[in-house]
Amino acid sequence: MAFSMYTIQSLLDKMNSVDKDYRFMATNDLISALQHEYFKLDDESEKKVVNTVMGLLEDKNGEVQNLAVKCLGLLVTKVKEKYVEKIANSLCDGMKSSSEQLRDISSIGLKTVIADIAFQSQLAVLLCKLIVSRLLSVIPTAQDPSVQLEALDILGDILKKYGGLLSDHHANVQQCLISQLTNSRLAVRKRATIALGQLVICNNNSLFTELMRHLISELKQNRSLSTTRTYVQCIATISRQAGHRIGNYVDTLMPLLFTFSLQQDDDEFKDYCLQALESLVLRCPKEVTPYVMKIVEICLQYLKYDPNYNYDSDEDEDMEGEDDIDEDDDDDQEDYSDDDDVSWKVRRAASRCIDAVIRSRPELLHEFYRNVSPTLISRFKEREENVKSDIFSAYVTLLRQTRTLATVETRIDDAMDEDGIVTTNQSSTLIKDNKSPNSMLQGQIPSIVKALHKLLKDKSMKTRQGCFSVLSEVCLVLYGSLNNHMASVIPGIVYSLSDKSSTSNMKIDTLLFLQCVLTHHEAEVFYPHIDVLIPLVIDKVSDMFYKVVSEALFVLQQLIKIMRPLDGNKPSASKYDTHARSIYKSTVGRLETADIDQEVKERAIMCMGHLICNMGDILQAELRSCLPILVARLRNDSTRLCTVKALTTMANSPLNLDLTLILPDGIQLLSSFLRKNSRALKLSSLTALNVFIRKFGLAMSNQLCDDVFSEIPLLINESDLHVSQLALELITTLIQINPNSFMKHRENILREVLILLKSPLLQGGALNALQGFLCQTIKSSIPNMSPNEVLQMLTHPIYYPESQTQSTLAIHKQAFYSIAKCVAKIISESSNLSTTVVQQLIRDLESASSSVSVKMFTLLALGEIGRILNMSSFQNLKSVITSAFSSSSEEIKSAASFALGNIAAGNLAEYLPFIFKEIESESKKQYLLLHSLKEIIVCQSSHSAAVQSLAPYVSTIWNLLFQSCEKAGGEGIRNMVAECLGKLTILDPENLLPDLHNHLASNSSFVRCTVVNAVKFAISEQHHQVDLKLRQYIGDFLRSLEDADPNVRRVTLVTLNSAAHNKPSLIKDMLDVILPSLYDKTIIRKDMIREVEMGPFKHTVDDGLDIRKAAFECMYTLLDTCLDKLDIFQFLNYVEEGLKDHYDIKMLTYLMLIRLAALCPNAVLQRFDKILDPLRATVMVQVKALAVKQEFEKQNELKRSALRALTSLMKIPDSDKSLQLNEFLQQINSNPAISSMFETIKNDESGSGSFIHTEYK
Repeated sequence: MAFSMYTIQSLLDKMNSVDKDYRFMATNDLISALQHEYFKLDDESEKKVVNTVMGLLEDKNGEVQNLAVKCLGLLVTKVKEKYVEKIANSLCDGMKSSSEQLRDISSIGLKTVIADIAFQSQLAVLLCKLIVSRLLSVIPTAQDPSVQLEALDILGDILKKYGGLLSDHHANVQQCLISQLTNSRLAVRKRATIALGQLVICNNNSLFTELMRHLISELKQNRSLSTTRTYVQCIATISRQAGHRIGNYVDTLMPLLFTFSLQQDDDEFKDYCLQALESLVLRCPKEVTPYVMKIVEICLQYLKYDPNYNYDSDEDEDMEGEDDIDEDDDDDQEDYSDDDDVSWKVRRAASRCIDAVIRSRPELLHEFYRNVSPTLISRFKEREENVKSDIFSAYVTLLRQTRTLATVETRIDDAMDEDGIVTTNQSSTLIKDNKSPNSMLQGQIPSIVKALHKLLKDKSMKTRQGCFSVLSEVCLVLYGSLNNHMASVIPGIVYSLSDKSSTSNMKIDTLLFLQCVLTHHEAEVFYPHIDVLIPLVIDKVSDMFYKVVSEALFVLQQLIKIMRPLDGNKPSASKYDTHARSIYKSTVGRLETADIDQEVKERAIMCMGHLICNMGDILQAELRSCLPILVARLRNDSTRLCTVKALTTMANSPLNLDLTLILPDGIQLLSSFLRKNSRALKLSSLTALNVFIRKFGLAMSNQLCDDVFSEIPLLINESDLHVSQLALELITTLIQINPNSFMKHRENILREVLILLKSPLLQGGALNALQGFLCQTIKSSIPNMSPNEVLQMLTHPIYYPESQTQSTLAIHKQAFYSIAKCVAKIISESSNLSTTVVQQLIRDLESASSSVSVKMFTLLALGEIGRILNMSSFQNLKSVITSAFSSSSEEIKSAASFALGNIAAGNLAEYLPFIFKEIESESKKQYLLLHSLKEIIVCQSSHSAAVQSLAPYVSTIWNLLFQSCEKAGGEGIRNMVAECLGKLTILDPENLLPDLHNHLASNSSFVRCTVVNAVKFAISEQHHQVDLKLRQYIGDFLRSLEDADPNVRRVTLVTLNSAAHNKPSLIKDMLDVILPSLYDKTIIRKDMIREVEMGPFKHTVDDGLDIRKAAFECMYTLLDTCLDKLDIFQFLNYVEEGLKDHYDIKMLTYLMLIRLAALCPNAVLQRFDKILDPLRATVMVQVKALAVKQEFEKQNELKRSALRALTSLMKIPDSDKSLQLNEFLQQINSNPAISSMFETIKNDESGSGSFIHTEYK
């Protein structure tokens, strides 16, 4: 699109027309032209356009003026710098105009221009400097306060967006703003404070120090209440905007803020002081630590500060009765309403400050429950609704912090419970420590319910919603917490559901709370209230708002499970006959309606599924009319998935409902879903088919079975093992029901099964399902599927491979294990074949002509069979297997070790003494024999009977392992010994763990290293009994961090990492002792660096690198599992040093930076100056021209990792205000190669999603 000079001139003529419509349309056309990418003007045209648009700013028509302002933002990006200056100067002059309308338009124009200029462009720098210079002359001299307010507002906008580009003006800006803090008008002071908040994000340290000294000096002098109040407000603003910089002044500020908050009588001043304290608590968590309890004390004092209201009268009225609660409340509100009373601001600030303290100090939960919780509960009676809302919010924060801790403790309790009798939900009710936050909350539940009982019927919906949020959190923290108080809570639910004035949000919140209560208490608690709740919830199913209907249907699901649980303790069905029919009637009404919201459709279908599942026996008549509706929903694309799940629920019902009415249509539809692309639909359909065929398969025709069989082969493949598993289970069920139908599809199914069997990915549930399928074909006497024929079919790829090469394996290594397991499974089902098959396997193993693949398979198969059958009758088996230890093939050696261990597990008395003797005499085969011993221990750990059978040999094995450890074998042997020791310790921790602990005193570093390594293997197993004993000794094991031998120190760090990852509860309480030693291991030690001469060259070797690497890996793990126990600022000190370390360490610390930026952004922001320098050094380093290719690749990978860390740092709130970061980004943009790499990384990050920021706790 071309823009001729004639077109432009025509627009300008119309913009000068006397007709306002012409001016409006011409200006609108000019805006469209300016938005075009290729719009260009010559010098003369630019001058005319600028003059014309600037003239329209004074147009008498407001709409034309607005378009002219919009036009300015686009115009400054298209014209030369001199015209940009002209526009800016003209707008700044307009700011000083005596015309209020022109001042407003000029102000809007400046804001538009500032907002539309590209960041970091030369034009932005030029324009902002010009505008700031003019504003600095306007602000001090303006006579009209409105001019000052607008100028300060614009200055704040400029500093917010371009503050880092105006470093030359920072000093003048700061001086100007400081002078306005004493302005006679409060509004001007407030705008100056806001602008200062934007400035401190980007000004240098000397200016920031000067500002803080001035503010502190003024605060100390306390010349007047009004100005001191402004300075306190300024401190709060600076803290919010740049809290990471104000930390050094906390010790000076805190005494002043405490003094002002306690001594001044001005309520607004107290409000500002408390706001400042809140901001400092959140932004300077480390520095505020010594003052936390004093802050809490002040907040608790002001939380009760209400000098104009007497709460005692309310309490007296409560004693008299609750019948006239609402009327009394109205009278009280009228009596005590006072427009001049601002004490509510103090209480609001106090509650928010308490909230901040609780949020940032989870380690003080015990103290909070002792001091803070009772006060907050007592203040639920607050008369000001907004304050009450903040008090509820603070208490919810306290409960959420407790829930976080309770989740960890529940996990620990479950892990420590030897008998495994504690369920996940119920465990949180078991209070083992009377001083724990959970137990203290349990003791305060009656007070909470008493305080909220009256409020649950309050006329204010906001109050009731707050009550529900508090009680919901209580339920989430403590399962069954309201068991004894349901009679007090249910009336509040009933009131909100029956109140005709309740809004949709109120109804939704009530239903969500009811849902929470129903799912976190035992069913028996609700039996007295069912008759009241059911009609109210059913009424909400007919509500006009879809979200209310959806939640009501979900609540009905929970109520159905409560009325008639299917756990064997069913109440009489007839007791709830009426309710069941009422629920059916309301649900089927929604189920039949087609034009309703998708969420309601799905909830109605699921509700019907649960209703039929739990109460189908009393709804036999209704069932016949309901099932066709569900089939219709099954045919609908949008509802078919949830309908499949509902039908599965119904079919699984222990009531044995007759669903054969929909069997033909249902099976056909479910079979057709197996062709769909939706994975969720496939999985649900396979599950549903399996259930239906298992329950009603005898009623299925051969054609229906054929339809199902025909869809299955395409589902059996390695690309989705879960789908394959369900498909194989379905085939197995079908063969049980109708084996003849399988014959038609036998070839297609077996082809896919055999391909899957050779997959390296096959394992777990899919492999078990495949074994079950093979066994079922044999049991069902399928033609050509006898045990011998199945075995030949399975082993054909091994004995007759497509490639006849001796050195390569016929199939993937993992497939040998899969086939061996299948062979053993078939032998276990057909025991009459065992002798023949084993003898054949031994002959194949002994044969010189057998390939590596055949020998490997025979060994694995013998091992799998030996684990389930006694092989003592085969006398030559030991010598045959041990001779395989001498093979040149590593695969055969490994398979022989596996075979010997598993065969021994099936006959300990004969094989264990043999293995002991071999270990003592065969030093060259020791690793393989120890591997066999490990297989025995693993096999015998599976159940208690096997453990008992191994018990007589444990002492011998234990001593033999330590003997092997003391021989200076390779590290591989010591690792195997450690694994055996660790797994043995799990079996008998009471006796073995103390002995393992005693070996820590050994003089041999090999023994000490093996002992600590053994603890790692004991920790990684999820056994409960060993954890109790480990708690006594884990501290001594971890003291090996200070061992003289570096290898012992490294292994101890690895063990600590395992504990932190698998069972952090073991080490959390001793981290205060462990962390100094851990941090010490991250420091480069010069005494461990040596030079090695390699011919004419000298090579530097760092023996401490592996230790440092292990230490940093451990620190990374602690970030995930023990963040609440870390002093994050101390932690960052060592991360910063790691950024300057070896390549491997740098890569780890970059990953840690990414995690830290997401977990505790404020702490990282405070250390930007120390973090960015080493990042810059890595990214901007130049590799020597003569460097080898590997060095180039290594450095590029290092740069990419550093840039990934940088993108995470950039996502921290307010990081864009950092001067150091902006300078770094400018350096990156000036280097084309680095800039291109950075853009690629940013695009990858944006494609994969961004990090979630969480406040540092």
